[in-house]
Amino acid sequence: MINVSDQHAPRSLIVTLYGAYGRSVPGPVPVAELIRLLAAVGVDAPSVRSSVSRLKRRGLLVPARTEHGAAGYGLSPQARQLLDDGDRRIYAGTPPEDEGWVLAVFSVPETERQRRHVLRSRLAGLGFGTAAPGVWIAPARLYEETRHTLRRLGLDAYVDLFRGEHLGFAPTVEAVARWWDLAAIAARHEEFLDRHAPVLRDWERRADTPPEDAYRDYLLALDSWRQLPYADPGLPARLLPGDWPGVRSAAVFRGLHERLRDAGAAFVGL
Repeated sequence: MINVSDQHAPRSLIVTLYGAYGRSVPGPVPVAELIRLLAAVGVDAPSVRSSVSRLKRRGLLVPARTEHGAAGYGLSPQARQLLDDGDRRIYAGTPPEDEGWVLAVFSVPETERQRRHVLRSRLAGLGFGTAAPGVWIAPARLYEETRHTLRRLGLDAYVDLFRGEHLGFAPTVEAVARWWDLAAIAARHEEFLDRHAPVLRDWERRADTPPEDAYRDYLLALDSWRQLPYADPGLPARLLPGDWPGVRSAAVFRGLHERLRDAGAAFVGL
C-alpha cells in the first residue's frame, strides 16, 4: 500500500474524493463517511476534520445537514466549476496536432506586485509556458478555462488573451523547449509511472476486483494524476521528445481508471 503521509496530502485526497465520487451524491457527504473513506487510504480522523475546515475557509466545501440530520459537506459552485475544468484535463484524450495557441499578455503595476505574483502562479498552474516577460502561451483549447479562471480571481483587468499560430523564426519544436521545462515535466510523469505502473501490473494479474482495494488504489492514482495535466498542458506529440513518458503515464492512469473506478464506487456506497 502507498504511504499516504509521504505522498498524498489529506486536503488533496478530500478534493479527489469529491471529484471521483462525491459529486454524484444528491446531498452533502456526511462527515462520518468522509472519515471512513479517508481512513481507507491512511488518513486519520483529526486530519480529515482539519482539512475539511481549511477547504471550508477557502470556499470549496459548504456545511449542510443530510436528510437524516447528520453533519456533512457539499461542494460550492466554485468547487464544482473547478472539478468540471479538471475533468476536461484529467480524462482528456490525445491532444490535437494543429490546434494553435492562446497567448496571455499582461501588465501589472509595480504597486500591485502581489497580484503579478498571483497571476504568474495561476498561469503556470493552468499549464502556460513563458514565451517572453509578460507573454505566456498555452494550447488554444485552454482558452475558456483560462478566461473564467482569471475572471473569477479578479485578474482579468490585467490580461489580454489572443489566439494564433507560431510563424517563426525558430522552429516551433525548438521554441516549445524554451517555453516549457520539458525535462521537469517528464520527471513528473516518470514519478507517476514509478508509483502506479506496478499497481496496474498487479491488478492485471488479478481475476477479482474487491471494492475497497479498488477504491484505495484508484483514489491514490487519481490524486497523483490529476496534478499532471496542469504541469503538462498536453502539447502535440510532434513537438515533444521521442518516447515521451506522458504517453505511458496516461496509459497507466487510463488502465487504472477503467479497471478500478466503478468497482471502487461500491465501497464508497454514497
